Amino acid sequence: MVSLSRSVSRFALALTVAASLVVRPAPAVAQDSGMSLIRDTEIEEILRRDSAPILEAAGIDAKEVDILLIGSKELNAFAAPRTMGVFTGLILESKTPNELQGVIGHEVGHLAAGHSARSGEMSRAGLKPFLLTMGLGVLAALAGSPEAAAGLAGSAGYFGTLGALGYSREQESRADQAGATLLEKAGISGKGLADFFDNFRYQEVFSEGRRFAYFRSHPLSSDRIEALRRRVTTLSNYDKPDSPEAMAEHAIMQAKLQGFLNPQVAVVKYAETDKSYPARYARAIAYYQMKEPDRALRMIDALLQEQPENPYLWELKGQVLFEFARAPEAEAPQRKSVALKPDAPLLRVNLGQTLIALDDKAKVAEGIVELRKALTQEEDNAVAWRLLAEAYDKQGEDGLARLATAEYNYYVGDMRQARVFAMRAREMLDKSSPQWRRATDIVLASNPDKADLKDLAREGSISRGQMR
Repeated sequence: MVSLSRSVSRFALALTVAASLVVRPAPAVAQDSGMSLIRDTEIEEILRRDSAPILEAAGIDAKEVDILLIGSKELNAFAAPRTMGVFTGLILESKTPNELQGVIGHEVGHLAAGHSARSGEMSRAGLKPFLLTMGLGVLAALAGSPEAAAGLAGSAGYFGTLGALGYSREQESRADQAGATLLEKAGISGKGLADFFDNFRYQEVFSEGRRFAYFRSHPLSSDRIEALRRRVTTLSNYDKPDSPEAMAEHAIMQAKLQGFLNPQVAVVKYAETDKSYPARYARAIAYYQMKEPDRALRMIDALLQEQPENPYLWELKGQVLFEFARAPEAEAPQRKSVALKPDAPLLRVNLGQTLIALDDKAKVAEGIVELRKALTQEEDNAVAWRLLAEAYDKQGEDGLARLATAEYNYYVGDMRQARVFAMRAREMLDKSSPQWRRATDIVLASNPDKADLKDLAREGSISRGQMR
């Protein structure tokens, strides 16, 4: 893992602090809602394992679905084409992996029934633009541009759009039934879905404003819960228990989130007398978040003695060292995390960030290689582009630095700055190079003005007809 604070973007809506879970609330919406968007390799992989069989049962290629981890105390989730959002509050409130899978099944049931694409208030709110805009707002905040973030996030109309994600009682019942069918097809018990709703039956008597957002947008009723319970008890997988592995992963997700998001709570909830792995993991993260790095590092080292092949422990150790200005010491554990999990781009971003911070020419060059490898897997990783620009600048590669800055601005949605830096890059790059052609592509994709188009036409990069 890494942290919930300086993060890297995946499809316009996910954060990743140099590779994981460090939380720094974004301005505007985040200040009002206590919400942030998070990237964490370990948690994303667990969520993907939880959701993949359900998505596949619905005929959806799980590899094509972006998992969005949304940092919020709200108990909420949503599914849309190619996108699934899971709130940290939902993970922390679910008692078992089966309950979490039940909610995922319900949300995929909405998607399979076409509810999220219905006309009326949903189409007016525009889910896809909301996802894109909110992602850009958070990414702008991450890049140190709070003014831009406030404007972008504020324009997203987040709460209005979430309100538009609400469904009628009839649609809720249909999604319950569809979700139960999908869970059964995936070989998963529907008991968790019924149990989850039953746990929050009391929400039915609350006023609208006192309910969790999920139960405002997904109206709950005793009749609906009982109808669902009757259905799932007839299915063959109803009594199928969660596997020990699934239970362990769920506990790790919850411990990790508590450590990062609620460190003071974590050190009480996971008392020193609790010697389980999740408890010690949570405490190590919590002490790191509470600015006690030496204490955190001692705990991480003890965990590594037991699990020397755990890439997320090495990632966490490297993150703690880097965050507390010990970049030379951070290099070795970050290298180890990448060696253990070479297919995780966020871990490479962490390593690349550390290498370019060492002010050693050879290390900077290696950092560029690591960042480029990460970008072959996540080309929309805005933070990687920003770090790459910094690395090229250190090497005196002005054209490449400006091109990387153009890429960064393109992926955070600042088309004006993307165009400006792409034009500057074109002035410094070899016209026969693929980098020069890429810079030209960014200009053309970034709402160029007439003067830019004239310049491109004059040099023959576009035809006169393309200027219209």
